[in-house]
Amino acid sequence: MGDSKFSNFDNMSLQGIDQDSELIPLLTPEDEEQMNSETLPETLPILPLRNTVLFPGVVIPITAGRDKSIRLIKDANNGSKVIGVVSQKDEETENPDVQDINTLGTVAKILRVLQMPDGNTTVIIQGKKRFEVAEILTKKPYLTATVRETEEVRPKKNDKEFLAIIESIKELALKIIRDNPNIPSEASFAIKNIQSDSFLINFVSSNLNLDVKAKQELLEIGSLQERALATLKYMNVEMQKLELKNDIQSKVRNDLDQQQREYFLHQQMKTIQEELGGVSYDEELEEMKIKSKKKKWGKKVKEHFDKELAKMKRMNPQVAEYSIQRNYLDLMLDLPWKEFSKDKFDLKRAQRILDRDHYGLEDVKKRIIEYLAVLKLRNDMKSPILCLYGPPGVGKTSLGKSVAEALGREYVRMSLGGLRDEAEIRGHRKTYIGAMPGRIIQSLKKAGTSNPVFILDEIDKLSNSNQGDPSSAMLEVLDPEQNSDFHDNFLELGYDLSKVMFVATANNLGSIQPALRDRMEIIHVSGYTIEEKVEIAKKHLLPKQLTEHGLDSSHLKIGKPQLEKIVEGYTRESGVRSLEKQIAKMVRYAAKSIATEEEYEVKVSNEVIIEVLGAPKMERDKYENNEVAGVVTGLAWTSVGGDILFIESILSKGKGTMSITGNLGKVMKESATIAMEYIKSNAERFGIDPSVFEKYNVHIHVPEGATPKDGPSAGITMLTSLVSLFTQKRIKKSLAMTGEITLRGKVLPVGGIKEKILAAKRAKIKEIILCADNERDIKEIKESYLKGLTFHYVKEMSEVIDIAITDVKVKNAKEL
Repeated sequence: MGDSKFSNFDNMSLQGIDQDSELIPLLTPEDEEQMNSETLPETLPILPLRNTVLFPGVVIPITAGRDKSIRLIKDANNGSKVIGVVSQKDEETENPDVQDINTLGTVAKILRVLQMPDGNTTVIIQGKKRFEVAEILTKKPYLTATVRETEEVRPKKNDKEFLAIIESIKELALKIIRDNPNIPSEASFAIKNIQSDSFLINFVSSNLNLDVKAKQELLEIGSLQERALATLKYMNVEMQKLELKNDIQSKVRNDLDQQQREYFLHQQMKTIQEELGGVSYDEELEEMKIKSKKKKWGKKVKEHFDKELAKMKRMNPQVAEYSIQRNYLDLMLDLPWKEFSKDKFDLKRAQRILDRDHYGLEDVKKRIIEYLAVLKLRNDMKSPILCLYGPPGVGKTSLGKSVAEALGREYVRMSLGGLRDEAEIRGHRKTYIGAMPGRIIQSLKKAGTSNPVFILDEIDKLSNSNQGDPSSAMLEVLDPEQNSDFHDNFLELGYDLSKVMFVATANNLGSIQPALRDRMEIIHVSGYTIEEKVEIAKKHLLPKQLTEHGLDSSHLKIGKPQLEKIVEGYTRESGVRSLEKQIAKMVRYAAKSIATEEEYEVKVSNEVIIEVLGAPKMERDKYENNEVAGVVTGLAWTSVGGDILFIESILSKGKGTMSITGNLGKVMKESATIAMEYIKSNAERFGIDPSVFEKYNVHIHVPEGATPKDGPSAGITMLTSLVSLFTQKRIKKSLAMTGEITLRGKVLPVGGIKEKILAAKRAKIKEIILCADNERDIKEIKESYLKGLTFHYVKEMSEVIDIAITDVKVKNAKEL
C-alpha cells in the first residue's frame, strides 16, 4: 500500500466533492450479503477506466473528460444508476474499442455525480460484483454489452487457513500504514472497522501500489482465498521495500547530521547572497547543465563533463577547488566543440580579396587559391600548415587576415616572439593555483569556431628556458597527423585542431627547430621592388594614414615621383614598414597645418619632402664609381632584405701580411684568405708579379664597421677586389656580384637571390655575376623584376676575373 492510485480514465481527482455531504459508510457483512443477492442486469453500458481497477464493495471517485463517458454517466444517472466498469489494456488509448478493454470487470452503482468548474464531470461509484462481457451490442454513443455473472469461490465459514490469511492482511496493513509517511494514520481506523473479509481483501487490493495489469490479475482470481493469498504476497513485497527504505533513511540521517547542519548554514549563506544580488550556486549548476545539452560534443566529452559536473555538485562552494572546478567547466562549455564556420569556395572572390589587400606576393596568393580549390573538391582535406618566410614589413601577418576573409573564417593571431614557457602552449594542470589553459585553446575559445585561420606570428623567435621548450610543444600543434587529438594539460581532453588553418610567419628559417620546420610548407615572401613599393604606398599606405589621422584624399596628394623619392631617400628595407612611418610624417604635416589654419601645399613637392623629412639619409647604397683600384660592389642578404656592400682593399709597403676589418664573421674572413691564396697560386695567369706579395701588406675593409657581417657570398667580390688591387685595373662599370669560392677555383651558389637583385636595382646596377647554379633562382623571379639587368653565370673564378676586370688602368695607378 503506497500512494493510492485514484480511479482515473482522464484525470483522477477528489476535488469538488462537497465537504458537507453525508459520509459513505464501510461495507458490512449484511450489505455484502444483500449485494451478492442482487440480480445482474442482462445488458450494461460499459465504462472503460484508464489507470485503475474497481473491486467489489470499494468506493472510488473518477473524473470523466471524454464525451462518450460523460454521456454514459448522465444516461445511467437518470436511469438505473448501474454501469459496467472495466479497465483499459493501454491507458494511452484515447478511444478504446472492444479489443482495447479487459473482458472481466465490476458492476458499479453511481452514488453521486458532481459537475466541476472546468467542465469535467466527477462521479463517485461503488463496486458491486464481478461480471464478464459476453457480447458487445453497440459502440455508439458508448459501449453496451450483454454480461454474465462470474462465480466467486468462497472458503468455508470457519476455514482456519483463510482466517489466518485475513489476520495477516490486517496486521500487515496496519504496519504499512504506520511505517509509510505517505499514508494518513486515519486509514488504520478504516482497516480496524472493516467486518467483511471479502471487502477487506478488495479494499486492500484496490489501495496497493500496483500497476493496472497486476490489479486486473488480482480481480480475475476466482477463488477468494487465492486472491487473499496473492494480496498478502504483494503486501509482503511492499513491506520489505518500505523497511529497506526506512532503514537506509535512518542510516543516512545518522551519517549526515553534520552535513545537514552545514547544508542549512550554506542555505542561509545562499539566501544572504541572493539578497545582496549574488547568484546562487544551484542556479549556476543548473545553467551549466542546460548549456551542456546544447553542445555538439561527442559521447566521450559529454561523459567527462557530466562526471566533472557531478564532482562540482558534491563540493563545498567555500573551498578553493570549487572555483577551479567552475573555471574548468566554464572552459568546456565555452569551447566550440565541433562548431565550424562554413567555408566560402568562391575562388574569384578570394583572388579579388587577396589582390585588394596585397600588391605582389603572387606565389603566396597562388598557393592559397590552390588550397581553396582542393578544399572545394574534397571538402574534408586536412588544413595545411603554411609558413610565410621573409623579411619584416612585407605583409606576412596581414596576409593572414586576407586569407581568413577569403575563406569566410574567423581570424586569430598568436604572437610567439620571446615565448619561453611550454605551458603557454599546452596549459597548466588544473591542480595548480592559478592554472590556465594554453594559448591555443584560449584562442579557439575566443574565436568561437574550431576552424579559424590561426596566425602563429614570429615562430622563429621561440626561445628555450628552464620552463621547457615551447618549439617542441608546437610539434603536436603543427603536425597534421597528430593535431586531431591535441592534448592541453588544463583541459585534460583531446581537442581536434585538424580543421584549423595554421599560418606561421618567420624572418629567419635557420633559428626554427628542424623537426618543426619539417612540418610546415615554406612559402618564401620576398621583398618589394621600388615600383611595387610606390604602388603599395599609393593604394594602401597613404589612404590608411589619411584615415587614421582624420583626413581624406582632398587634404594631401603625393604623386608617384615623390613617393619614389621617399622610398629611395628615406627607407632601406625589403618591406614597407619604414615607408609607412615616413608617409605618416607627411600626413601629420598636413594635419598640423589644417589644425593651426596655416597654408600648405596639398600636392606635395620634392622641396616639401625635404622640409618635412629632412635631407635624404639612404644615398649610401648608391653605386660608387670604378676609378679606384680594389673597390668592388657586392650583394648581401640581411634580416631586412637585400643590400649592396663595398669591398675595399689597399696596398702598403710591408712584409706581405693581410689584415681584415669591418666587423666580419669567421666565414667571411676565411673567404678573404681563400681569395688571397688563390691569387698567389695563379699570379702569372692574372699578370701579377709574385714578388709583390712579399713587398706589400694588404688591408681589406668592408664599410659600415658597426654592422656585423658574415657568410660566404662575398667570396668572389673579395677575389675581384684583390685582383683589381694587384693589377691596378678598373672594375667593369655598374657591376655587382655574389658567390662563394673554393680553394680549387670553383664558384658555388648562394641564397637570397631575389632580395639581392632588388638591392642591385635600387643601386642602379646594370650587370650581375652569379654562380651558374643560381640560374634556376633567376627563372623563378618575375620578368618585371629583371628588366634592365644583365646576368653573367660563372663556374670558375677565372671567369669572374675575365668579366669583371677591364684592361683600363685606374686613375693614379701605382707602379708595383
